[in-house]
Amino acid sequence: MSRPAPGALRDLARLFLKVGTLGVGGPAAHIALMEDEVVRRRGWMTRERFLDLLGATNLIPGPNSTEMAIHVGHERAGARGLVVAGVSFILPAFLIVLACAWAYTRYGTLPVAEGLLRGVKPVIIAIVLQALWSLGRAAARTRGVAAVGLLSLAAAAAGVHELVVIFGTGALVAVLAWARSGTGRGRANAIAALPLGAAALASTTAGAAPFGLSSLFLVFLKIGSVLFGSGYVLLAFLRADLVVRRGWLTESQLLDAVAVGQVTPGPVFTTATFVGYVLGGLGGAVVATVGIFLPAFVFVALSGPLVPRIRRSPVAGAFLDGVNVASIALMTFVTAQLARAAIVDVWTAAITLASAVLLLRFRVSPAWLVPAGGLLGLARPHWPAL
Repeated sequence: MSRPAPGALRDLARLFLKVGTLGVGGPAAHIALMEDEVVRRRGWMTRERFLDLLGATNLIPGPNSTEMAIHVGHERAGARGLVVAGVSFILPAFLIVLACAWAYTRYGTLPVAEGLLRGVKPVIIAIVLQALWSLGRAAARTRGVAAVGLLSLAAAAAGVHELVVIFGTGALVAVLAWARSGTGRGRANAIAALPLGAAALASTTAGAAPFGLSSLFLVFLKIGSVLFGSGYVLLAFLRADLVVRRGWLTESQLLDAVAVGQVTPGPVFTTATFVGYVLGGLGGAVVATVGIFLPAFVFVALSGPLVPRIRRSPVAGAFLDGVNVASIALMTFVTAQLARAAIVDVWTAAITLASAVLLLRFRVSPAWLVPAGGLLGLARPHWPAL
């Protein structure tokens, strides 16, 4: 690759610090901002090239909008641009979430803070339900894929490890696609072996373990390495690893972390920053953030030359279809579990229902609903528990 243009790194830093600071609304909003800045305003690349890079982000695990920033940086200024763009996009959210985590650990048990969070949590459940509705319709491309998704949901409810659910479902859909193509059995068997690899990886991270920065880093490194789909799928992994297996967080703390990740700008994956700070202070915040985002930098750097061939492969496409529908199944199961911690009385049930209607029917922005939920939590009447 040719040498970057003079000032390219500085321009990348300025752009992605701006996008990371203003980018409220999730990956779709982030990518729209990037397209406006990179294609329309600066002319750094054509819209066709931008769409190619966007398609590439769907083929690798990790946060899509962060990977898109990394792709743009790599296109603009090579390896150094890759790092500068990615770090600049993540840094504002890291600092904002860090401040929120500090305030949470210091003041989170005050009555006012508890009231705010009581109203925010049911809004978060409604937001995730909205994501499930839109993503689920996109993921269930055919009746067959939808049926496999139901099997994935049953497996998650039965306690099967989330990595086995995701990779096993992807492998199953890929094998079915390969069988329909009438090609050789050997490669299909190789694809079918993927769940075994996932099970082996799961066995290295399952079970209770004492808290430490190294174990915290490995948990988030694993999540960043295998998480496909929406950032909301992060819920499933965080709950399985940190609440169920290790007992480091409570259901309520996890919902608080997700709420902060939702209302702050930048990538939703900075939820890891909040969790890390709650568990291990500043060191925990840094370790968790580096762990969950590091794979994105590596995958973007390695996947570029392979993307055209991967995109032309029907089996790879089928595998991704299976991964996506399994991710939706995991989200559905985990949302049902978290709703039990968020919807505790008639008042919080009413907030959830009203939020869902406003999101789905009237498309009100979550940026308005979350603070409104907090105010309603403060005004909560003494209604009976569910």
